[in-house]
Parts: sequence; structure tokens; C-alpha cells
Amino acid sequence: MMKSIPFWRMRDTPASDLSVEVATTVGALQALEADYEHLLRSIGNTLPFTLHEWHLAWCHQFLESNLQIETQPMIHVARNTEGRCVAIVPLILTRRTVGPVKVGTLDLLGADPSITEIRTSIIEPSYEARAIWAIRRKLADVGTVDWLNWCVVSDAQAEALLRCAELRFEKPLLDYVLDLPSSWEDFRGNLKRNIRESIRHCYNSLKKHGLTHEMRIAQEVGEVKDALERFFTLHTMRAELQGTIAHPNHFAKPPARRFLHEVCAKLAARGMVRVFQLVIGGDVIAIRIGFVIGDSLYLYYSGYDPRWAKYGVMTTTVVEAIKYAIGQRLRTVNLSPNRDVSKTRWGPREIVLKQAVQLAPAPLSRLAWAGFKRVKSATPPPQWVKALRMSWRRWD
Repeated sequence: MMKSIPFWRMRDTPASDLSVEVATTVGALQALEADYEHLLRSIGNTLPFTLHEWHLAWCHQFLESNLQIETQPMIHVARNTEGRCVAIVPLILTRRTVGPVKVGTLDLLGADPSITEIRTSIIEPSYEARAIWAIRRKLADVGTVDWLNWCVVSDAQAEALLRCAELRFEKPLLDYVLDLPSSWEDFRGNLKRNIRESIRHCYNSLKKHGLTHEMRIAQEVGEVKDALERFFTLHTMRAELQGTIAHPNHFAKPPARRFLHEVCAKLAARGMVRVFQLVIGGDVIAIRIGFVIGDSLYLYYSGYDPRWAKYGVMTTTVVEAIKYAIGQRLRTVNLSPNRDVSKTRWGPREIVLKQAVQLAPAPLSRLAWAGFKRVKSATPPPQWVKALRMSWRRWD
């Protein structure tokens, strides 16, 4: 591919009083633990995907180095004049070689099989513009790439970027969050009639057949490890279910399973993991993984035994998770991104997350981006991609 113009030099970048350092190895990322902790605490973070443990485990399991693809951390850390960390932009530099074509990209950490559900920079609100400008100036040291995927950007970040770059806004990511009252009765009373009836059916149908359920919550490192093995089984069973809404098996491959084990072990040691397990007759028949981050419960992936589907066991599991969050006096439950009825029926707030990408101006860079988008959306590739024998799995 012809060399692209370094697109961060296309427009003047406003001056910034912040200094920027770049962690380019896993060891250097490891050393940033205290900076992550301080910054995330200062912004009131409620997402597992921005945690130091998440980023470190991701690099352990998903970085690649072979003849076709080379990935490297480029964790940009901005500090104020006092040396305090005010921004972390966790970029991954990827160099791909596909036949005669070479493609270079920068992406926020988390380009994986939908395991990292929300990818965003970590920036103190009052520093957003200055941090973006300082980091963009530092990006000139990276060399030529074909695009930089900023992923989720705040309004302030987008405004700062637009002053010195040409952005392409992608389809927004929709996140769904429940604001919790002080009691389950208050929460239930505000639900629509159809979901109240669904909840009643879930519990009554078990009683009607003489069945009782138990909710077990795995929190300790050892019990979380065991619960994850059952989760993989139930998640696979759900993915293989026919005649209903398709649910991909996000943990089909060993690296994804190793990642979840690693990150959950680290977070369980900090008391942040809750694996909600619905038990009937001594068997775990439904699971939802949760992370308690700050004053919020983030509900992650799930799985269930399809033989129990008629009892609405996943609805029961979510109900018990919400009851738990209310009992722990948490303020919110994040139902995770992407719009579907299993989330909207609970009456959550819809949060629109802007997503932006910055493309190099070279025509072949934009052609490569179009090919990448086709691969991600599973659209049949155009002839030029077939001719170059693109390796699709390398673009996941």
C-alpha cells in the first residue's frame, strides 16, 4: 500500500501544557497501576473495561506477533505540570501484512470478539481538550498509519479533535442503565405491566411444578474460577440454541476463555466480581456475570440451559441481580450496550455513546477501512479483497 500522509499533521494542533509519555510494553503498562487507580477514582468510573486489570489481561492474551500481524501497546499517559496523571488513552498499534499490502492502524484497546463492550479513553473532564491536543502531537512519533479508531468519545473530546482533525462518526453505541430506588418494591412498582407479569410468571411457574430455586453468588477467587467453567458451558448452550435470537459464543476460543479467567481472578481478589448463579435441584442452570465497579453493578455476559427456557430463568437471574444491587445500596445497574428487548423492557436510561474514527487521506487507506468494515459486519468482501487473499480472522 502506498504510504499514507500522517493525518495528525494535517492541521495545526493547539498548544497544551501537558506532558505525554507512552507505555509500549506490557511491563510499562504494569507500572501504571497507581496512575490508573487514581485517575479512575477521580472520574467516578463504573466500567470494568477501563480498569488496569482489564487492560493488562487483554495484553497478556490478545497481543500478537507473527508474519501477518504485529501488535504493540501504545498507552498514552498525559500529566499536568505537577506530574499528576490526568488522561490515559490506551491505544494498540497494529501492523498487518496481507500479501503485498501493508496496513497500519491505531485502535483503542479492546479489538476482540466483543469481549470489551465499551472502549473509551480515560480523561478527567476538565482536561479533555488539552489532553487530546497533547496526545495528538505525541502521535506524530508513531509514524504513518491508515486510521486511528478513537471509539467512544465524549462531546468535549470530539470538539477538541475536530479542531485539528477530520473525524468520521460511526454508528453510536447505545448503553442501558437502570437508576435504582431504595427498595425492590419501589423498583417493581415503576415497571410496565408486561415485565411485572413476566416476573410473576417466572417465579410462579417454578412453584407450580414443585420446583424451588436458589441464587448463589460467587465472589471469592476459587469459587469464581469454578463458576466460570459452568458459565462457558451455559454460554455455549445458549449460542447453539436454534429458532430464536442468535447469540454468538464470545468465548469459543481459548484466548477469550483465558482472558476471562485472568481478569476475573484479578478483580475477584479486589472484591469486584459477582457471578450470579441460578440453582434448581442442585444444578446451576443459568448464570450472569457481574462486576461491582464503584457504586454500580455492570451485568456482563450470560448463559443458560435451554431446557429451562420455558421458566424464564434468565429473567429470574436478572431480577435477583437487581435485588442484590438494591440491597447493597448501589446506585445503578448497567445492562450493557446494544438495544434489545431484554434490556429496554426494564425501562432503563438510554445513553448514546458517540464513536469516531480518523482516516488518513490516502485513497488506499480509505479502501482498507472499507474492507475492514465489511469484515466486521460480515458483509461479503469485494473482489479486490478476495484478490489480495485477505485473512478475515486477523481483522477481528
